[in-house]
Amino acid sequence: MHLIVPFAGTVSEAGRHALQSLALPRLERLLARLQPTATLGSDEFSLNPPHEQALAAALGWAHGPDDALPWAARQAAALGLDATAPWGLLTPVHLHVGTEQVGLTPPASLQLDEAASRELIEIVRPLFETEGFTLHWAAPGQWLATHALFDGLATASLDRVTGRNVDPWLPDHRSARLIRRLQNEVQMLLYTHAVNDRREAAGLPTVNSFWLSGCGRLPASTTAGPAPTAPQVDARLTEP
Repeated sequence: MHLIVPFAGTVSEAGRHALQSLALPRLERLLARLQPTATLGSDEFSLNPPHEQALAAALGWAHGPDDALPWAARQAAALGLDATAPWGLLTPVHLHVGTEQVGLTPPASLQLDEAASRELIEIVRPLFETEGFTLHWAAPGQWLATHALFDGLATASLDRVTGRNVDPWLPDHRSARLIRRLQNEVQMLLYTHAVNDRREAAGLPTVNSFWLSGCGRLPASTTAGPAPTAPQVDARLTEP
């Protein structure tokens, strides 16, 4: 069995400091039996975090730190949608506007259920369809979109941006200008919408934007034959 544990590394200064006082005898015994192989994720400012690079490598994809990793297309294929089309993953989010920067709050804090998520996707759907996008609801925190623009479009992983200033991570190539315009239009549409009035009355964060990630097409080798067995991903370190 192959296991991926996102955010278990200690690259950050806070992580290295915490490691000095942690007693982890079982982990130390396990690591002593293993042999390190390739090292991924030495650049904390790459678009793809190391756990996504490792999973992409296990799936047989190109997995460079700034490659377009087609997570949305993989999910679309699992839902029985067109596996050969270029897809993007839209995550409804709350952007917190501070005095010096705009931060993306953890999406789990929105506490979106299926009904609320479906209501939101229908509110923003006309904005996307006018520009030739097709939207599909996948999960409360995940919407799928297909458009030619997503073919090979490298975007920052949601895990890279959560809790950080979004400005350095916004796509800045010419082909992504439409995405940035749609983000602005979604913000204006939702700013005074009744759905957010209800959320505020319930003490919940408003949904005021979306984050685009996981763009691209599945590799031809993936769509032509059986997919490799994916490693198990234990994401408990990312949970609140």
